[in-house]
Amino acid sequence: MTQDTAKTLHIVGGGMAGSEAAWQAAHMGVNVVIHEMRPKVETFAHQTGKLGEMVCSNSFRSDDDEQNAVGLLHWEMRAANGLIMTTADEHRLPAGGALAVDREPFSQTVTDKLRAHPNISVTDEEVTDLPADGHWIFATGPLTSPALGEAIGKETGADSLAFFDAIAPIVYAESIDMSQAWMQSRYDKGETEEERTAYLNCPMTKDQYEAFIDALLTADKTEFHEGETAGYFDGCLPIEIMAERGRETLRFGPMKPVGLTNAHKPEEKAYAVVQLRRDNSLGTLFNIVGFQTKMKYGAQTEVFKMIPGLEDASFARLGGIHRNTFLNSPTLLDSEMRLKSRPNIRFAGQITGVEGYVESAAMGLLAGRMAAAEILGQDLPAVPQDSAMGALIHHITGGAEAKTFQPMNVNFGLFQPVEGLKGGRRGRKDRYKAYTDRAKEAWTGWLENFS
Repeated sequence: MTQDTAKTLHIVGGGMAGSEAAWQAAHMGVNVVIHEMRPKVETFAHQTGKLGEMVCSNSFRSDDDEQNAVGLLHWEMRAANGLIMTTADEHRLPAGGALAVDREPFSQTVTDKLRAHPNISVTDEEVTDLPADGHWIFATGPLTSPALGEAIGKETGADSLAFFDAIAPIVYAESIDMSQAWMQSRYDKGETEEERTAYLNCPMTKDQYEAFIDALLTADKTEFHEGETAGYFDGCLPIEIMAERGRETLRFGPMKPVGLTNAHKPEEKAYAVVQLRRDNSLGTLFNIVGFQTKMKYGAQTEVFKMIPGLEDASFARLGGIHRNTFLNSPTLLDSEMRLKSRPNIRFAGQITGVEGYVESAAMGLLAGRMAAAEILGQDLPAVPQDSAMGALIHHITGGAEAKTFQPMNVNFGLFQPVEGLKGGRRGRKDRYKAYTDRAKEAWTGWLENFS
C-alpha cells in the first residue's frame, strides 16, 4: 500500500465498527491503517487477535427488514456493501427469524478480507493518546484500554465514561441431557425445519424456578471496586440483577415459557424455560440466551447446574463482568461523529453510545464513508433521518437528552412519525412497514451520492 499521510485514514480498534469503517473507506480509494492492540495487549473478554471478533453473543438479532428496526439496519448495511453483514450472511447459523453466525470463521473471514485489501494495512501497536493531526477514527469499543480511556476523559472532561456489562456462559452440547431438553424455536418460527428447531429448551416447574431464583439471589457475585458506580445497559442486564427486580421478572424475560411445547411431555406446560442457542456451525457449543451474569465462577457452575438438562453440563466459557466505556456523544460529538474539541478525530461504534454488534458496525460504516469523503474533498449531504442509520446517528449526536444519555439499540422509537398513520397496537404492523418503506427509499437515495 502506498502511503500518503495527508490522505491516510487511521482507525484505532479492529472490532465491528473499526473493521466496517476500514472496509468502507478503502473501497472509496483511501489508504487505511488499522491500529489493533490485540493480541499484544489483551482484554478481559477477547480471546484472539482477529479482527471483528464476537465477544458476548453470536447473534445479530432479528433479520426482519419490514417489522423490526435492527432488521432494517441489516438491510441498509447490505445495500451499502457492508463487510460485517456480507460476512455474517456467509457464516449464518439457523436461529429462527434471527441472524446468528458461526463466530470463529466469521472473525477469521473478516480478518482475511481486510488484510487482503490493497488499501489496508494492520498494525498491533496500542494507541494511548489522541493525535493532534491527521485523520483518525477511534472505534475502540466498550473495552477501550485504560490508558486511552484516561486520555479521552482528560480531553472531554467527562466525569464518567463507563458502565458495566456482562457476558453469558457457553455449554458443550454433548454434556446436555436431551432426555429433558428439546429443540424448538419459539412459536416454531422459521421457514425450514432447521430454523424451527434452532433453540435448545430446558423446562422448569414452579418449584424448580423458585429454587433457582433463591440460588441466584444468594450466590457469590463479583463486587465493584471502591469508587466505581454500577450502571448497566438495560438490554444486557445480569440475570441476578433482573431477579432482584422481582421474582417473576426472569419468567417474563429470557425464561418466558410461551410459544414452546415440551417434546417429551407435550401435555405439561412448563412454568419457565431456559433457552440455549447454537454457537457454532458444528453444533458442539450452545450459549445460554439472556444469561449474562456477574456471579463468581464457582457459583455459576452450582446455580446453572440446577437447570433441568444441565445437571452434568460442562462449560466452554463461564460468564463474566467487564467495564464498558462510552462517550456522552450528544455533548461531545458533532453531526458527523467528530470530536468537537478535535475535529480531526471521529468516534464510531459502541464508544459513541450505541449498543449491539449491528449498531456498532453501522456507525463504523458511516464514520468510514464520512472520513473518506472528507479526505477526498467530497461534500456529502446529511444522512437522512428517516433511515435507520440516520435515526441512530441523530439520536447519539443530538437527539438524545445529554443528562440521561445511556447506550441505545436501534428501535422505531428513534424514528420520526409517519404522517397519516394512527398509533395503537392494532396499527403497529402497518406503522412499522411504513417506517421501513420510507427508510429504504431515503437510504437508497443517500447511497447514490457514492455512485
